[in-house]
Order: sequence, then C-alpha cells, then structure tokens
Amino acid sequence: MENKDSTKEEVITNYILHKANTRGHANHGWLESYHTFSFANYHNPERMNFGVLRVLNDDRVNQGMGFGKHPHDNMEIISIPLEGDLEHQDSMGNTTVIKEGDIQVMSAGTGIFHSEYNKNKDQLVKFLQIWIYPNQKNVTPRYDQITLDLKDRHNKLQQILSPNPEDAGVWIHQDAWFYIGKLDNGFSTSYQLKKAGNGIYAFVLKGDFTIGTIALNERDGLGIWDTNEITITANSADAEILLMEVPMKL
Repeated sequence: MENKDSTKEEVITNYILHKANTRGHANHGWLESYHTFSFANYHNPERMNFGVLRVLNDDRVNQGMGFGKHPHDNMEIISIPLEGDLEHQDSMGNTTVIKEGDIQVMSAGTGIFHSEYNKNKDQLVKFLQIWIYPNQKNVTPRYDQITLDLKDRHNKLQQILSPNPEDAGVWIHQDAWFYIGKLDNGFSTSYQLKKAGNGIYAFVLKGDFTIGTIALNERDGLGIWDTNEITITANSADAEILLMEVPMKL
C-alpha cells in the first residue's frame, strides 16, 4: 500500500452507494443514531445488509447516559469509539472503558447480556456499532478489546480486525477484515481483497475520498463486490476511512 499514480481511472461496476443523508435516523434525546442498514424502527427492505454486514450504526450518546442491560445471541458485535469514553459491562463479568483508538468485540454466541454507558458527565460519546453474522452458531460467548497505535494508520491502512486470533487487531468468527486509514490530502493507496467472493464496504469517518471514480463525503458508505482491488484517494486533509471486507453470502 503506497502512494500511487492515480491517473488511470478505475471504473467500478458492481456497487451500492449510501449517502450520509439517506440513512435511517433516530433521536431518543439521550441517544442520536444514524442507521446505514435497517435497525429498530428504521426498516428499509433495500437496506437489510451488505453480505454478512448486518448493522452499521453511527451513535452519539449524551453525558452520563447509555444502553441498559440487554441480550444478544449469534452475532459478532464490534464497537469502534470515535470520541469520549464508553463504559461496558456484561454477563461474562467484564467491566471496561473504551475510547478512541480502542476496538471492542463480542461474540454473542449462545447468548450474553451487556450495557454500554457514557462514562463522562461533561462530554458526548460517539462510536460505531457494527454487527456481523458469524460463520458458526452457538459458540461460547467471548469479549475482547485492544488499544491500537493511531500513528500506524497515517497514510496507510491499519488492520483492526480479522478471522485470525494471531493476526493484527481483534478477531471474529467470520472471514472478514477491517482496516482504518487516515490519509493526507491527495494521498492514494490500494486495497486488495483477501478472499474470493468477498465484497468490501467503505465508510467515511472524516473528510472526502474518491474510490475508483466514485466521490464520497463524510459518513457516506460504499459497498463494492465482484472486484479484487480498489484504489482510495483522499481529497481533504486528515481524511479517515473504515474498510470492511466481508463475505457476500449469508
């Protein structure tokens, strides 16, 4: 992955573009959430999932507020904090705090209960909540979190999740790989998909990008399939993007 000459246009034919302002929206006062895919009271039959990627929620939680204890099963749940401190408690006995630079993962498996609260009384929490269908059911529930070095995503793609416990980042029960890149204006890099039959969903955390010939702005999402490689170019300073390579068959 390196700075490339992007004069050759890369035309993408199999894709779906989700502009930020077309997402589902819920404002509960203490929680404001944008849903890329159908969730809770937002139901759009054309936006049920992208392959095994089932939920991509962009959440903002007010000071001292949060999600009370609730159940999950047979889902891989990933939380990516973007701002503030999020306190986690679960039925496995974990009590932890995650913040920007951390990645949290839960394999719900046979069933867990958990809660997530804004630990602070003086600032918001912003985080992404992502659900992935697992490739095996009724596994033993598990929890993990790690802290990443944010410098390792400057002008490169930092792996934050994979199927392999020995690999970089956290791991899940699915042939999926996640990366985050923070790129300077004009910097271009490429991503080669790791497994045949997988697609890739890009979500812009900050700034502006071009993938192939498709322009993306903050909080836009782009799903691409039937491709082996994509080229990503930042069009603003400190532009940040999340890439999620996932199987397309449920």
